[in-house]
Formats: sequence, structure tokens, C-alpha cells
Amino acid sequence: MKKALCIMSGGMDSTLVAYIMKSRGYEIIALHFNYGQRTVVKELESFRGICTDLGVNEKYEIDLDFFKTIGASALTDHTIEVPTGGIEEGVPITYVPFRNGIFLSIATAIAEKEGCDVIAIGVVEEDSSGYPDCRDTFIQSFQNSANLGTKETTHITIEMPLVHLKKSQIVQESLRLGAPLHLTWSCYQSDEQSCGVCDSCRLRLRGFEYAGVNDPIEYV
Repeated sequence: MKKALCIMSGGMDSTLVAYIMKSRGYEIIALHFNYGQRTVVKELESFRGICTDLGVNEKYEIDLDFFKTIGASALTDHTIEVPTGGIEEGVPITYVPFRNGIFLSIATAIAEKEGCDVIAIGVVEEDSSGYPDCRDTFIQSFQNSANLGTKETTHITIEMPLVHLKKSQIVQESLRLGAPLHLTWSCYQSDEQSCGVCDSCRLRLRGFEYAGVNDPIEYV
């Protein structure tokens, strides 16, 4: 069976990507990163629950401590407050420098080892809060580099099936495929109960509102 390495944060977008790849007939190998984010405990719990629901047999949990050393992001530096005043213009302080580039580099190594045809990632341009490493042009460029830097017998495609979708469409497609939205976590600042006011919570809530359905998780 063909294999897809799915980068899964425990959030709604990457969860849907894994279910899309499963619906396309791929065996899912799951990859999760603990990178010092504020909600690292809850995201890992969500990831594991989703993997169980998905029937994943092979998963990787990678620890990356250096993001906290770098700082410069409200997600990894606790001296920087997570914005709660609404979605910001430009690149917000929750951007983690080159995070997806680093994730994809590690994913490429694992995909080559596992013989995966595909790396799948849940980047979304419209709802990415202006993160430069969520653009499809960046992902396409990285795919070229990944194939240049691996064995000649390695041919990896990076799939990003959500990149041009609206958040409401992601909610609707998740419901259609039976993705366990109740297990997913989106909040940037709390791993106990979603705050409802950080950028990520606002985007998620707006998506459910526009889709005309209730979000199954609880908020403060």
C-alpha cells in the first residue's frame, strides 16, 4: 500500500488532511512535533487520540527544544503575550521562525526512510494569519529542494489539500469525512480550556459559524 507521512499538530486542519489522505487509499504514518509551544501537552494528547481514531500503526513524536531557545514567538516565548484583540495584519507575533521549513526537513528524512510517496501538511493560506511558511509557493519550492537532496530513487510529493480552502469549508469537509473534530485543539494559549479570543480560536469559531454548525469543544 502507498504511504503518506502526515504532519499532525492535533489541530483541525492537519487532522482533516490525514483523513483526506486515508480516503485516497494511503497508509498513514503520523508525525507530531513537540517544539516548546504553550499548549504542547494538550496538542500531544489530541494527536494521540486522533491517531487512535484514525487507526495509525506507525507514528513519530519528535522533540525540538531549540525553538524555545530562539524565542521571538508568543507560542514559544512565555515573556511575549499571545494576542487576543483580533486577527492581526501582516506577520503576527505568533509566527515561529521557519517552523514549517524545519518540520518539512525532518519529515523528508522520515519519508525517505519509510518509503513514503507523499508528505501531507495542513497549511491554509487564507487562515494562516500571514505566516510566510504557509504559502503554496513556499511548499512547492521546498518539494523541489527535498527531491534534489534525497536519493535518486526517492520521489516525494508534498500535498497541501487545504491551502486554498476557507475555514468553513474545512469544517464541512471534516464532517463529511468523519474527522473527530471533538478531539482537535486549536487554542494558542491554554491547554485546559480554549480561550476563544486568540487568533486561532477566532478563526476556528468563525469557520464553524459560517459552516452553520456548533464547535464540539468547550470555550472559557
